[in-house]
Amino acid sequence: MLNTILKWLGCLAVCAGALCTSLRVDPLNIYLLNAGAAFYLLWAVRIGERNLIIVNAVLLAIYIVGIFN
Repeated sequence: MLNTILKWLGCLAVCAGALCTSLRVDPLNIYLLNAGAAFYLLWAVRIGERNLIIVNAVLLAIYIVGIFN
């Protein structure tokens, strides 16, 4: 059940972040994309998918750098 919630929260956050990016709603887009990557990273760790862990860890790192720049 928790895996399903994490997966869908990640999906919603990434879609909302992409929408905010296309509408140029800054910095909300970065916060939503960070949240989506974090949810997906937690989900990937729970299910043990290494490729998803790497992708989402790298995305989260990039988005965090974006917050501070």
